[in-house]
Amino acid sequence: MNIAIALQGLATFSWLLVVGVIALAVVRASRARPIKGVSTMVIVLIILAVVLSTVSAGLVFIQPDERGVVVSAVQSKGYRDVPLQPGLRWVIPFAENVRLYSISRQTYTMSVATTEGDVLGDDSIRARTKDGQEVFIDASVIFAIDPDKVVTLHIDWQDRFQDEVVRPLSRGIVRDLASQYGVEEIVSTKRIELELSITQELEKKFAENDLIMVDFVLRDIHFSEEYAVAVEQKQIAEQTALQAQFVVQQKKQEAEQARQIAQGQADSVVIQAKGAAEARLIQAEAEAKSLEIISTILQDNPDLLTYQYITKLAPEIQVMLLPNDSPFLFPLPEIPTP
Repeated sequence: MNIAIALQGLATFSWLLVVGVIALAVVRASRARPIKGVSTMVIVLIILAVVLSTVSAGLVFIQPDERGVVVSAVQSKGYRDVPLQPGLRWVIPFAENVRLYSISRQTYTMSVATTEGDVLGDDSIRARTKDGQEVFIDASVIFAIDPDKVVTLHIDWQDRFQDEVVRPLSRGIVRDLASQYGVEEIVSTKRIELELSITQELEKKFAENDLIMVDFVLRDIHFSEEYAVAVEQKQIAEQTALQAQFVVQQKKQEAEQARQIAQGQADSVVIQAKGAAEARLIQAEAEAKSLEIISTILQDNPDLLTYQYITKLAPEIQVMLLPNDSPFLFPLPEIPTP
């Protein structure tokens, strides 16, 4: 429970009682009734109300996420150098008052969406890249007041720091750094680098203005309608080229496959021919070897050939007539005379 607020409530209630009792005294006096007791009550209530008002004016409760800047009429500079820390604090009643500042993290958003950012309407950051293309950047800046510099912040900016520090610095730095990259770099290869560069620059500038830079979020990047159409057409052309390249590659693969099949068939024919030739060679060598053996046998047994010839004749042949001018294929054995 906030004691300072409770005391302010009691002080207000006491003043209401004072007013009520005074009104009662006026009514009693108009009716010619005694008001001595009422007068005493009015005095007591006034004293109580003054005491409560004074105490409540001097007590200030600082939340854990707050710091208090004391504006003082008794200080030569008009303020205390050290801010009030969290807890129940005392200031000089009616001579000093406290301005509270939240030190928790805050987010300032600049977006193309009309109701998404801190400013109604299209509040995206309009920038131009180094290749002359116009881009629209949605961004959020997460920051906090430096607790140790809240007094300086109050003197320099008071409650104007969002509109006069956070917003202009963020928009200016984003524009400056975006102009150092090409449009394709921003949307692809260099986007993280751009975001990191902006964060580092904002950290330095915010520190100079008593703020702590927590994070910078590059939410989205939009293009002009003309460039968006050009990008779309380029993507279509690239897709068409890739499709054509795929078809060519597929045809090459089919041709290579057909060539390998033909090569395989040709190799198979060659292998078969080689096999047939080797078989014929082996057969010829076998036949030659056989004839050589037969020749050797016939040299040792000349009559064997005649015998083989005769045995091959049909068994029913008894007489064979030959032309008178034809020689005998084999010499017939001489028939011994008796």
